[in-house]
Amino acid sequence: MSGPLKVVLAYSGGLDTSIILKWLQVEYNAEVVTFTADLGQEEDLDPARRKAELLGIKDIRVEDLREEFARDFIFPMFRANALYEGHYLLGTSIARPLIAKRLVEIAEETGADAISHGATGKGNDQVRFELAAYALNPGIRVIAPWREWNLSSRTKLIEFAELHQIPIAKDKRGEAPFSVDANLLHTSSEGKLLEDPAVEAPAHVYQRTVDPADAPNEPEHIEIEFERGNAVALNGERLSPASLLTRLNILGGSHGVGRLDLVENRFVGMKSRGIYETPGGTILLEAHRGIEQITLDRGAAHLKDDLMPKYAELIYNGFWYSPEREMLQAAIDQSQEHVSGTVRIKLFKGSARTVGRWSDLSLYSERHVTFEDDAGAYDQKDAAGFIKLNALRLKLLNSRTGNSS
Repeated sequence: MSGPLKVVLAYSGGLDTSIILKWLQVEYNAEVVTFTADLGQEEDLDPARRKAELLGIKDIRVEDLREEFARDFIFPMFRANALYEGHYLLGTSIARPLIAKRLVEIAEETGADAISHGATGKGNDQVRFELAAYALNPGIRVIAPWREWNLSSRTKLIEFAELHQIPIAKDKRGEAPFSVDANLLHTSSEGKLLEDPAVEAPAHVYQRTVDPADAPNEPEHIEIEFERGNAVALNGERLSPASLLTRLNILGGSHGVGRLDLVENRFVGMKSRGIYETPGGTILLEAHRGIEQITLDRGAAHLKDDLMPKYAELIYNGFWYSPEREMLQAAIDQSQEHVSGTVRIKLFKGSARTVGRWSDLSLYSERHVTFEDDAGAYDQKDAAGFIKLNALRLKLLNSRTGNSS
């Protein structure tokens, strides 16, 4: 290996990234800058800082990115109502472009030669980190230890840690029962005891939501106000994006909202099973669709629904910084110009349902749809011509079929 290098490492403070830190020092003779992002994972990040200090790191970056994460990544995605494969709210996927962005920025600030991450060679995250990094800095060097080293088992990782005096918590010496990724939007649990998709996940896997069966026996109603497609207030109180989502997480979690057991198709080609908890995001998606129901034109709404799977797939596959995602975002954001108003949501036993919505910009006309006297707002005789014109091609098709038989 040539060196010495300066490397910016995405660092959680856990065993794997601590081993990576030392491995970079040993194998690359690298000066390591650690970067730890507070994305709302609800963990004390001081231990990560202390462990980095213990391993001799001088430049330690711990940054609170919760507001940027919610405002510039989560909220734009929710304006699109994005769901991957019809279910997944993309909680892990949407965090990676922000982490990669800061890795590249810190590398530029510190004059580093490379960035590094702890994603394995089997997962989607390696793709997301690296596509984002190359989009932002085509010349950046990326070091992915899991694709290079021979530490192919838990035993070898522990041996390396012991050899280099890396502190190992007692609960890390055995095989971890499953892996967890958490941020402001969700928790994701996968691997080990969750790998058999035929077996129900045990109760202790869930960390943010109560079992819906144990949720309160009385429903709770909340009101979310939107401006131009973004949630801005909860129950009449204006909140920042991160604060609002944090409140929704608490509310949704207490009612068992947002659990998902999914077998998804990874970008790298294999299927994987994940247990997701997205309480606040589930409420937010339901509320956003609720306000769109009365403020979005039918053509725009249906086109958005057509575009959404492609938009979601781009995020899942790591193309947040691609021109096609930005093109779709521009169209989506244009559609949100009049998506303002308030939605009432009923939380009860694992569900979040829209039960009321109103807006000064509503396209809903009670006068037109009423079954009572509409005072001439709609002439029902007009429907006859409308039906005849739309039936014309069907009649012609039937006529051709009849002539050919």
